[in-house]
Amino acid sequence: MKKLISFLSASAIAISLAVSAAPSVNAEPYINYAEALQKSIYFYECQQAGPLPDWNRVEWRADSTMDDFIKGGWYDAGDHVKFNLPMSYSAAMLAWGLYQYPDGIEKCGEMENYVNNLSFALDYLAACDLGDKVVFQVGNGQKDHTWWGPVELYDYGMNENGGYEGRPYYAGTKCSAAFGGMAAALAAGSCALKGHSDKTDYYLEHAENIFKIADEAKSDDEYQDSDASGFYRSSHFYDELFWAANWLYKATGDKAYLDKASSYIPHLDKELGSDELKYSWSMCWDDTMQGGMLLYAQNTGDSTYIARVKKHLDFLNSGANKLDGGLVYIDTWGCLRYAAASGFITAVACDTLDLGNESAYEDFYKTQADYCLGDNPLDQSFVVGYGNKAPKNAHHRTAHSSWNNELSNPTNNRHILYGALVGGPDSSGNYVDDRQNFINNEVACDYNAGFTGLMAKMTDKYGGTTVPNFPEPEERDDEFYVEAQMKQKSGSGVSLSLKFVNHTAWPARVVDNMSYRYYFDISEVIDAGYSASDVVVRVDRDQAAMYGEEYKAEISPITKYKDNVYYIEVKYPNGAAVLPISEDRQHCETMLALVFPNYQSGWDADNDYSNKDILNTEDAVKTEYITVYNDGKLIYGVEPDGTKPDVTNPPKPEKIKGDVNLDNKVSISDAVALNKFIIGVSKLNKNAYDNADYNSDGRINIFDLSGIKQFLPKK
Repeated sequence: MKKLISFLSASAIAISLAVSAAPSVNAEPYINYAEALQKSIYFYECQQAGPLPDWNRVEWRADSTMDDFIKGGWYDAGDHVKFNLPMSYSAAMLAWGLYQYPDGIEKCGEMENYVNNLSFALDYLAACDLGDKVVFQVGNGQKDHTWWGPVELYDYGMNENGGYEGRPYYAGTKCSAAFGGMAAALAAGSCALKGHSDKTDYYLEHAENIFKIADEAKSDDEYQDSDASGFYRSSHFYDELFWAANWLYKATGDKAYLDKASSYIPHLDKELGSDELKYSWSMCWDDTMQGGMLLYAQNTGDSTYIARVKKHLDFLNSGANKLDGGLVYIDTWGCLRYAAASGFITAVACDTLDLGNESAYEDFYKTQADYCLGDNPLDQSFVVGYGNKAPKNAHHRTAHSSWNNELSNPTNNRHILYGALVGGPDSSGNYVDDRQNFINNEVACDYNAGFTGLMAKMTDKYGGTTVPNFPEPEERDDEFYVEAQMKQKSGSGVSLSLKFVNHTAWPARVVDNMSYRYYFDISEVIDAGYSASDVVVRVDRDQAAMYGEEYKAEISPITKYKDNVYYIEVKYPNGAAVLPISEDRQHCETMLALVFPNYQSGWDADNDYSNKDILNTEDAVKTEYITVYNDGKLIYGVEPDGTKPDVTNPPKPEKIKGDVNLDNKVSISDAVALNKFIIGVSKLNKNAYDNADYNSDGRINIFDLSGIKQFLPKK
């Protein structure tokens, strides 16, 4: 053992002396594709609408928009609309990732999560098939964008704006782009989920019916005339029909679908001023031509179309605009969605077609993947919750969890939107983590679609490890409390403003039977020969009653706590009296006055327990000396005898300094792993890196190795 430790120390000391002044010895960022895949899949659970499944892992989400005509599906982005055109594209790309790279998903242990999330979206898309027409959207984008708050309180927030009559749905027959996309997703899902689901025939049945409606109409008239056109206007529909027909051929083997695909080719986009099929763009929600072309080349083996695929890849690799660091830059708005989808298409093409020049294409898709994960001139990860420098303020209503319908309040998102790929850098390669910049910091289901499939490929090819005990419980801020203000103080009594606050976010919610207690000492009243029943209590304002009789506060009689300390309890049986949906509703004010018997002089506000924080300020103050209860159980504050709530934040898994190999113990294996990192023969993921920094100085070197030695057995 001594010899081994000596060897580890000696082999590490030379390099540690050279790098000990640097913040890190790992000049090239560690890329953990399995972790990125794990978190990207999780992001889709953050987007779930309707009744949440038992397997949903997001502690800050709950059932939402439960009155939708079709429940389920994914909210599109940072908003709360279900747009079926981009949703179907996203589901199809996830299905393709599973279809093409199941081994990468399986080997890192994410198969169950992947299948669950894909199936959740497909169930919704299938339910949108009404037989003779199809639903293509639920929710109105124009109205939805008038309120900024967590989706769990959507109905309350929209009602607060006035004129809300529920969420509409849009259905029809002349929506060939959306329906083609839906058919493609369901057909791709039926292919990908074979052996993982008993619903593959069900998905295929709806894929064929929706495709039939889309093909017969060959029109987007109803779609373009709807609310959808203001957000996801379709540029064309033959590309979606082509995309769907190729997937249906894969799913059924029916040559009629391949013939359909062939018939659409003359109608596909051409290069400007040319009859040549377009190659100079990227796979995305509005243009599935390149994905369809790759499938068609696979399905036919036709050298003409293999050459078309190669021409597109050559454009991406050497013809398109690139940023420093190698990111292909197709368009400004959400540039990373195009780069990730381009990387995925390139990887699939390399793995399924004989193209030549594979090494250049492999370099291309690896560069796109790595750029997203932090290997770029900014050393910036563009995936929330991944890497040491990750976005924190993605443009996302529920993750932000504002309590007053305000994009800038609070300053930072209250939740970690793990796995969300943000829009990315601007055309100059710059990026600012700014929630209000939705061009670069928006997130969306379609952004993560190609990215997820690409991470499955990269995990299959390069490996990686998922994060154990993911996701860790979040550190919660206070959800309920009282802000108090002394409005007036004199010998005859006090006048108080008591604002009961609901800033719930785990999840945002209505909680009935809430109450709080204001404590005061009546020693001076007793000394004057009076009793508690002689104290005059006056209610000067009940804000809750303004919203309706059903919301009004209940004010208790003066109640004894202990000795001469008494309290008044303000109760809200109906929790909807106070909600984190607007500036007015996020708190509910009760104005109370306590007056000495017979309005005589002698009241002493200085000895009242609940006044400790408010005596020497004119401002409203959050105070723990006014205690809050739910169903009579203390949940916030400290009672006069020192009693505190017996509920705490969920514990986080313990991080063990020195546990470099993440096996929840410190042993010689950790010393070996750390030594390998120091001498540059291996890398560490973020959790391992944090544990390896034994002395917490931000550096990894011989001194950390020495610290770990104390745990090793002595001989």
